Amino acid sequence: MTTINTVEKDFRHYLREISAYNESLMLIHWDMRTKIPNHGVEQRSEVAGFLGEKIHKLETSDKMKHFIDALKNDTTDPILKRTVEVCEENYERNRKIPHELYREFIMTQSKSEAVWQEARQNDDFQLFQPYLEKLVDYNKQFATYWGYEHNIYDALLHNFEPGVTTTMLDEVFPALRTSLVSLLDQIKASPVKPDTDVLQAHFPKNDQEAFTKIILKQMGYDFQSGRLDETIHPFAIALNRNDVRITTRYDENDFRMAIFGTIHEGGHALYEQNIAESLMNTPLATGTSMGIHESQSLFWENFIARSHTFWEANYQEFQSYAPQHFRDVELDQFFRAVNEVKPSFIRIEADELTYSLHIMVRYELEKALINGEINVQDLPKLWNEKMVAYLGINPPTNREGVLQDIHWAGGDFGYFPSYALGYMYAAQLNHTLRSEVNVDEIIMTGDCRRIKQWLSEAVHQHGKMKKPLEIIKDVTNEGLNPDYLVRYLKQKYAAIYQFN
Repeated sequence: MTTINTVEKDFRHYLREISAYNESLMLIHWDMRTKIPNHGVEQRSEVAGFLGEKIHKLETSDKMKHFIDALKNDTTDPILKRTVEVCEENYERNRKIPHELYREFIMTQSKSEAVWQEARQNDDFQLFQPYLEKLVDYNKQFATYWGYEHNIYDALLHNFEPGVTTTMLDEVFPALRTSLVSLLDQIKASPVKPDTDVLQAHFPKNDQEAFTKIILKQMGYDFQSGRLDETIHPFAIALNRNDVRITTRYDENDFRMAIFGTIHEGGHALYEQNIAESLMNTPLATGTSMGIHESQSLFWENFIARSHTFWEANYQEFQSYAPQHFRDVELDQFFRAVNEVKPSFIRIEADELTYSLHIMVRYELEKALINGEINVQDLPKLWNEKMVAYLGINPPTNREGVLQDIHWAGGDFGYFPSYALGYMYAAQLNHTLRSEVNVDEIIMTGDCRRIKQWLSEAVHQHGKMKKPLEIIKDVTNEGLNPDYLVRYLKQKYAAIYQFN
């Protein structure tokens, strides 16, 4: 007779097999976004498709069903209990999708990312269009298989932000947009403007990299368990907690992209590096949602790295790597300049006040795509119209417009709302953290690992043991509350732009 201990042991072995395939697939994705030669894309996409199909089969097999049925009511191990819960949800959702369809999706996804890079480089939306149309169609099919109550987009949103619905977003986002646009109008009307000309100087890539590595170490990023590479679109990817890689993009005429972008990705990496070791080789060994993940990256990028205290602590170090020009730029002048509010075309270059408006453009468009209200071919025109409506600017090219993000090329529909949700989560976490810890004092020491430790205890270590809204409630003692973000932005920018 098979004992529960034997079943648990066999289940853990089965999970390690799935984990091994997932790690291999992640390594392929990292390679395809960073190092792969153009002629290698076709074959590598085939391999990615094979691995994706294999993972899908393992997660939806009769054997997985056997483990779920045998353990969900009998195991007393809290990690296994939560693991079974997650596996059962994946099983119930993904078994509805035919293996061959999923394999085709993975292959299309891999090819699409390579085509997107070429289309973006050449400002050629029509080159990318047929791939995007296929990916939209796949997502519609998946959403239909998974099922939904009110809006088909909810089925996709659930993949990235469990517990959040379009109904919630359609209540929160318009109110946030109103507050942001009002603040933006006050900033535009203010006669006091930062002098951003002081930031214009040629800053060699190697020097930017050297400075950002110092900051990553201050944050607590473990280079023995990670690396920093260069790519078109910055990202972080976790093969496992001991191999978490980040990438960045350098602009020698604008250091802000690499420095703030690297810090952003470093925040993602800290999350993955500090998930409890006991969750390794289970589906719990990752961030609980993309919104919580974004809360970590945006916390470090905005609430820490864009603060006056951060630059007070690091400006002299920055000047030692920066061009001679910056020796004559005063700290307050520099701080105001790097916090300029000015609508921009590129999301990852957006200031912290207008950032969420970029997300709303994408959310509204992809929701309409999935609901069949608009067509892929209409995206460039509709994108530009929304940019004018929300930010008052019209992208001159598709490279600066609809082609700028990799997410749709990767088939990730339902992802974008996580960025704005993460920003709201980050503001709540920042408020709670500062009520318990002297953050500014820690920053001034040049060692922010105490901040990382607080975040690890509150968020990182739990992986998927806790659900996203559960983490926010446990840490801040309330649910999602956008007021903290609005309050933070009002206080900061009223001081910089000198309005009431």
